[in-house]
Amino acid sequence: MQGNLPPEAQEKLEQLQDLQEKAQTVAAQKQQAETQLSDAETALDALDDIDEDATMYREVGELLVETDYDDAADDLEEKVDNLEVRVDTLQKQEERVQEQFEELQEELQDMLGGAGGGGPMGGPSA
Repeated sequence: MQGNLPPEAQEKLEQLQDLQEKAQTVAAQKQQAETQLSDAETALDALDDIDEDATMYREVGELLVETDYDDAADDLEEKVDNLEVRVDTLQKQEERVQEQFEELQEELQDMLGGAGGGGPMGGPSA
């Protein structure tokens, strides 16, 4: 089918495929950020149940480094804030890509609708 398309339609189809790939990438990034956000919020909630004098550690690469309660809480709050912004940004990006995809899909359908289908059965009988 693609070989019979006019060049403009072929270009729109390629743009649609690119947008679909971009949408999948953004969705995956958003899901990863949402998971990280959930983990950080869970850790922040768990701090409420920990005595402020308890010995605490945080992960730095492959190491565990001793930290105090206030530093851990500040780090987690900052991480939650940053991840909330990231999730929000990715959500907006996902919506923009979806809108672009729908507009392009409509343009392509309009283009192909005028390209001579004739009717639901493929045109007039011979």
